[in-house]
Amino acid sequence: MSAVKIGFIGAGGNARGHMQRLSEVDEAQIVSICDLNEQTARSAADEFGGATYTDYHKMLDEAEMDALYVSIPPFAHTDAEILAAEAGLHLFVEKPVVLDMDKGLEILDAIKSAGVLSSVGYQLRLLDTANRIKRYLADRTVAMVSSHRWGGLPGVHWWRVMDQSGGQLHEQTTHQLDLIRYMTGHEVVEVYARYDLLTMTDVEDMTVPDSQAAVLTFDNGTIATITTSPMMTQGGGKSDINFLLRDQIIGWATNAVSVTGVAAPELEGDVKETLNIDAAFVQAMIAGDQSLIPCSYEDGLRTADVTIAANDSARTGKPVRPRMA
Repeated sequence: MSAVKIGFIGAGGNARGHMQRLSEVDEAQIVSICDLNEQTARSAADEFGGATYTDYHKMLDEAEMDALYVSIPPFAHTDAEILAAEAGLHLFVEKPVVLDMDKGLEILDAIKSAGVLSSVGYQLRLLDTANRIKRYLADRTVAMVSSHRWGGLPGVHWWRVMDQSGGQLHEQTTHQLDLIRYMTGHEVVEVYARYDLLTMTDVEDMTVPDSQAAVLTFDNGTIATITTSPMMTQGGGKSDINFLLRDQIIGWATNAVSVTGVAAPELEGDVKETLNIDAAFVQAMIAGDQSLIPCSYEDGLRTADVTIAANDSARTGKPVRPRMA
């Protein structure tokens, strides 16, 4: 197979990261870039190549592509993925894949009907540390999981608007939730969440809560708690996941695994470098093998389903069952 021809919808910072990694893959070629901001698209094309567009419908009609990356804010997902799937294009969609489940299920149906490959940007699934813990937990009982993501406020305006980003749990801490699903191998069947905006009321247009907490119940009975906040605007913060087993706590951080209590020799050793998610997507397209992709659209939608359910729970004050549970 010749180089895989790839187009982009969205050319912001996240998309540029994917472009950079794809530029290092010999079998990948960026052929088209679309962004509402013409200068943003041109700047990316100057560095990575490709024709530029400000209308993705025009790009989908004109550009010769094998695959499409969709790297846009949660509120901006409309028909791009559906049109691309119907055109036979393999899809890479950045997380979170949607802001509402009706749209997500519509896109999923289009992907399944077309039979194209799909990937979602949950790159942490490829980390050696995550996969060590996943293997270790496979035949053990996890009673509880505790996760925190306490950081700063992203600079883009849409992120602070709840109706556009879906909030920090949905847009950012989705990574921690996705890893808990991935490493435990179990699905969330109930969510109860509480949110509030307490300290960041001085931030212009801020409607995203600055304190979010969710209690998740999994299909095997495991209970997880996730808390998240963007209050650390002066730097610093904390992000971790801890799995509580009998007489043992297994802690995850990006490049480290910690063990408290009973020793776990299986988790020891130097951290290995792993394939990045963009190289994995290209390899999967060349091989025509969905199993080479760490997270399909359907799998990524299940993660979004949980955080959308959390938002519904916080709004209603009642536990909510995710729609795909």
